[in-house]
Amino acid sequence: MADRGNVIIIGAGPAGSIAGALLSNKGYPAIIVERDAFPRFSIGESLLPQCMEIIEQAGMLDAVKAAGFQLKNGAAFLHNDKHSEFCFADKFTDGFDSTYQVQRDRFDALLADEAQRMGVQIRWRQEVIAADFSHDKPCLTIRDSTTEQSYQLTADFVLDASGFGRVLPRLLDLEKPSDFPVRQAVFTHLEDRIDDSSYDRNKIRIIVHPGLNDVWYWLIPFSNGRCSLGIVGKEDVLNIPGTDRLTVLQQFVALEPGLSGLLKNAIYDTPVNSIRGYSANVKNLYGNGYALLGNAGEFLDPVFSSGVTIAMKSASLAADVLDRQFNGLPADWQSDFSDPLQKGVETFRTFVNSWYDGSFQDVVFYQHLKNVEQKNNIKQMICSILAGYVWDENNPYVKNHSLRLKTLVKLCRES
Repeated sequence: MADRGNVIIIGAGPAGSIAGALLSNKGYPAIIVERDAFPRFSIGESLLPQCMEIIEQAGMLDAVKAAGFQLKNGAAFLHNDKHSEFCFADKFTDGFDSTYQVQRDRFDALLADEAQRMGVQIRWRQEVIAADFSHDKPCLTIRDSTTEQSYQLTADFVLDASGFGRVLPRLLDLEKPSDFPVRQAVFTHLEDRIDDSSYDRNKIRIIVHPGLNDVWYWLIPFSNGRCSLGIVGKEDVLNIPGTDRLTVLQQFVALEPGLSGLLKNAIYDTPVNSIRGYSANVKNLYGNGYALLGNAGEFLDPVFSSGVTIAMKSASLAADVLDRQFNGLPADWQSDFSDPLQKGVETFRTFVNSWYDGSFQDVVFYQHLKNVEQKNNIKQMICSILAGYVWDENNPYVKNHSLRLKTLVKLCRES
């Protein structure tokens, strides 16, 4: 079987390592070329339970469980005096009831180590500088950052898991403007020193700005007394002339009494980072000899922690299509990869858009959500989406996400 297909994967993040492991476990040689050396910092620390399904599929679950990451069993939403919690154990879809909140430098390195253990070759500090898909086999030109020498590498197929690096979209002119407004995230890691005994470290906190409904904070605790802290809003809100990022972040924290109270003893010991215009899209998710995984294809928004989930799902779908293709079986990248992946992405998109226009916030903070059409287990269905199970079409809020959510918003507002 191994002689029938070999794959180059660009990027050793979660999508790349998962794809490499899945392919290697099916008997196909996989080489990952990674621009950086691991461990390295990456944002996006809050996983969703759907991720655990794919981690298990890749044979990495035991290693992830043994790593000592912070358990995550749900999400807490806060806005002024409003508070709402969603516990993953109380969801509509069968599956994992918890996941982890991870420092991505450790987590990504762990997945890469597991992929190598399964036979995947990873070439570190290798940057793809050109790509040629005009011949029988794809050919990448790669520069070794250590020696500054360039070489070419061919394979039967290329998977681009380069994340925000978006290697093939840049090289092949696949970039397409996102229809999301340009937003900015300002974030850091810190020693939180939270001494509030009622604080639940097992849940991510998503906090709406006291006066601006389209501005929100995240607080993601880790297992070592540290946390990830960030704020998201439009550029004109977060860019304060003459003010450095740390001061901007601290000023916004001070505006939210609950958050500033939790972090009253915090030590800001890590540089504050910022990314803007992070939402991205492409003309196509696949082409002759290649497919795009995760953020290399499309990234929506960090609000519901969908990025790693979409990345892992794309890796799983791509590995299955390649398995059929290499075995001479029918394999359609549109119907077997792009279409199913986009179904989940579109569900997330509906809820992200609704979050920023305030309508989904009305649902989240509606105190009697369990009683709205109770026979249909509405809160459990919404919880499944927050847990990442956006490919479960048994859930009406997945299958008919736009119409169902609009109806629910109306019911909550009228009530």
